[in-house]
Amino acid sequence: MINLQFMSSKTRKIPCKGKDFKKAAESLVKAGHMSHKKGWVPATSGNFSIKVSDECIAITVSGKHKGKLEKNDIMPVDASGKSLDGRKPSAETPIHTMIYMLYPEIRCILHTHSIFATMLSKYTGRELVLDDYELLKAFQGIQTHATALKVPVFINDQDTKRLAEIVREQLSGTELCFGFLIEGHGLYTWGTDIEDTERHLEAFEFLFECEILKMKAGLK
Repeated sequence: MINLQFMSSKTRKIPCKGKDFKKAAESLVKAGHMSHKKGWVPATSGNFSIKVSDECIAITVSGKHKGKLEKNDIMPVDASGKSLDGRKPSAETPIHTMIYMLYPEIRCILHTHSIFATMLSKYTGRELVLDDYELLKAFQGIQTHATALKVPVFINDQDTKRLAEIVREQLSGTELCFGFLIEGHGLYTWGTDIEDTERHLEAFEFLFECEILKMKAGLK
């Protein structure tokens, strides 16, 4: 019998390095390049992930420029956020794993730092309400503009495990929302696959810009 305790990380089998993981890595690389071109992830900000299986999450490594992402910059972690290949995942991995545990149907999370998301997070109190916009129908399941979409805003905390628990406590028992803001930080949004999540991200960014322009014009 082989004693796995003495196997090196190079020889130990990693449970999520098959075709599904490679496809997820390719999708996250494309999402990173797109988000950088849009100005949503300046410098090395942001972190992206896809839930490949119940045992495997593909996530961006720590501190990598999203506009320069390559497939090797996507690493595997388990459901608790523990590295499966010895590298360091994003510091905000606990928030990703919390969202996947809270909403089992979610398969992708994109976290960005756009100007509009950051500014709104500082000046809208603890909740932003987006209502009466036609583009609200871009969010999965919303059928009419006559909708009020609530976006919680959380106080930033460098202890991401503590922040994840605060977010979990507030979102538990509520209907599935599509994202939240962290004050002075940025947006987390998600979906049942990467296509849904990218659509939600683009819709949020459009609506955030509308809200900023409305505030600038002094409109209610």
